[in-house]
Amino acid sequence: MVYEASGQRYEPMPYRACGRSGLKLPAISLGLWHNFGDDKPLETQRAILRRAFDLGVTHFDLANNYGPPYGSAEINFGRVLAEDFGPYRDELIISTKAGWDMWPGPYGFGGSRKYLLASLNQSLGRMGLDYVDIFYSHRPDPDTPLEETMGALDQAVRSGKALYAGISSYSPSLTRKAAEFMRDLGTPLLIHQPSYSMLNRWVEQGDPSLLETAHDEGLGVIAFSPLAQGLLTDRYLGGVPAGSRAAAGKSLSESMLSEGNLAYVRALNEIATSRGQSLAQLAISWVLRKQDHSVTSALIGASSVEQLEDSLASVQNLDFSDEEIAAIEAHAVDAGINLWGGATASKD
Repeated sequence: MVYEASGQRYEPMPYRACGRSGLKLPAISLGLWHNFGDDKPLETQRAILRRAFDLGVTHFDLANNYGPPYGSAEINFGRVLAEDFGPYRDELIISTKAGWDMWPGPYGFGGSRKYLLASLNQSLGRMGLDYVDIFYSHRPDPDTPLEETMGALDQAVRSGKALYAGISSYSPSLTRKAAEFMRDLGTPLLIHQPSYSMLNRWVEQGDPSLLETAHDEGLGVIAFSPLAQGLLTDRYLGGVPAGSRAAAGKSLSESMLSEGNLAYVRALNEIATSRGQSLAQLAISWVLRKQDHSVTSALIGASSVEQLEDSLASVQNLDFSDEEIAAIEAHAVDAGINLWGGATASKD
């Protein structure tokens, strides 16, 4: 059936200014890291994407190697974009990234100008786009000068193949240096994408912290894995179900499901219930809780329309009492699940 977007699509979702830019992002964005490769039916993907846009999600986040196989998420998204969202392209924020491994040999990973710009060209081809709205350096590369990586982002914007530039998983000190380079080049960084959840709070640590650094440098922050790779859902309260990420070994190992971590999860689930929320809703609301909007958007995944709708309902309850924050603080502790910690510190 021909898709026609809901006329009320902008009513359910709040939008937040992204740093010191004129761009606003939805409080919740949809990431295509999982569930949009060739291992999932295209019609399921289409249903999720359509429903997301109908509920005000205007930002769709990809990377060159999302799949499986690598590149397939961009290909599948490009097909749905052409068939369903063509009339709405100017209402969408589409982002992609390069930095992790993508193709064999020395030019298929890292932060070199050669890799980043070649990857961007490939991503545009897979999605059938002339430009993306945001192009990220997916990680710091210890083997490439930061000036070269930032120069590639600047070139991507100046060439018209990206409207904005961003970084992901950079430490506070590297973020500050990257922002300085980009200002000098005349293409200010727009956004930082770090992992952040109730069980992975590294962005709050340090003096200054990443959140403070991003604010000082005028960057927005979009938090990925606010559900801690699925740990902050009700899926694991009673064990490891078949078909889950932990069962499949996808970014959530069974070692992360220690009894100590599950005790935190169960306690947080009780707090969620007292607020009339699911655990996933609580986790997303908590990431977005600060009134200064230091987190611009929470980046979620979804394997079904039902899961998507549950997560998006988080925006209906973003306020916390002092008592609720205190209760959460007792259980929102580092759980050793930051898979990207090594990349963050790799050039400091």
